[in-house]
Formats: sequence, C-alpha cells, structure tokens
Amino acid sequence: MKPTILEGDRVVVNKLAYDLKVPFTTLHLTQWSDPSRGEIVTFYSPEDGKLLIKRVIGIPGDIVVMRNNQLFINHEPANYSQLNEDIVNQLDAVQRRKHHFFYETIGDTRHPVMLRPSEPNEYNSFGPLKVPLGQYLMLGDNRDNSRDSRRIGLITRDQITGRAHTVAFSVDYDDFYLPRRDRFLRELD
Repeated sequence: MKPTILEGDRVVVNKLAYDLKVPFTTLHLTQWSDPSRGEIVTFYSPEDGKLLIKRVIGIPGDIVVMRNNQLFINHEPANYSQLNEDIVNQLDAVQRRKHHFFYETIGDTRHPVMLRPSEPNEYNSFGPLKVPLGQYLMLGDNRDNSRDSRRIGLITRDQITGRAHTVAFSVDYDDFYLPRRDRFLRELD
C-alpha cells in the first residue's frame, strides 16, 4: 500500500465500521454499512487466508476497466495529478527513482498511487469487469507490487473485517527501528 502505508506503520482499524461480528470470528451478526469506493479496508485473502489491507476501487454494480494503469470506473476515467513531495520523500531513493507517483482521483475521492511505467500487460490492463452484487474489487496503492483483486479475485462482503483510517505510530526498520514521529496519528488518504 505504499506510499499510503509504509513498512513499520501500525494502522488503526475500525472493526465495527460496517457490521457486528461474533468476537474472534468472521461470523456476521448484523450489518449497518457497506464499504465505499476509496476506503482502505482489511480482509482475509480467499487465496491463503492471510489478512490483507487494500483500497476499495470497485463496489457492487461498477464497471471497472484498467488500460496501462489508467483506471476507468463506469466509463469515467480517473484523473491523475502530481503527488505531494512530502509523501514521495518518505520512500527510499531507489523507489523514488524507479517509480512515478500520482494522486488518483475517482469521483470525489483522491489517494496516492505509485507505479513503474511499462508496456501494457495482463497485470496493468484488465476489464471491462462488472463487479457483482456482494463483491468488491480491491487494488493496492503500489500498483506494481500488490497482491490484490488482479491476482486473488474479487472480495466478498463477508471477507471484509474493518476499515483502516489512521497510522497510530510508525518505526523505521532501516534506521534501527527509530520512530517516525511525522507519521504518528496520520490519517490515511
């Protein structure tokens, strides 16, 4: 999820954002909300059961197309603009040099993405895909290095466990686990 979430970030997840579950299980007792496009959610991978964190890109009924990393939602292209340098500078020099960084705007939601320029392939181009009822299309913000719906398929509503909203605190693995104070209590875009 770089550049939104970095290694060493500890993220706050609201497990009551969408529904009430039996404690320590994924069994739903009642539901009061559904994930919205642009939100960052946690869910268990249908591939191997690992807990993942990704961004909701397609909600039920959406038609999603990606052509060479350009997203189209319901035939409307996502808009791309220059990403704030403060966000880019948090990454190491190799990543800054090899990737392009943008704000991706879909409707009224905006979030950072990073990607490497490349020729169209099956990973950076797909669709059109109509998201079925009760399922969601998830993508990582690091589009070239993300095990998301392009690899593991669509995510069913009952697999979603919560909504991530804030970096509680962060440590820098490459700097002796020293705290990154500028990331403490930072809201996720």
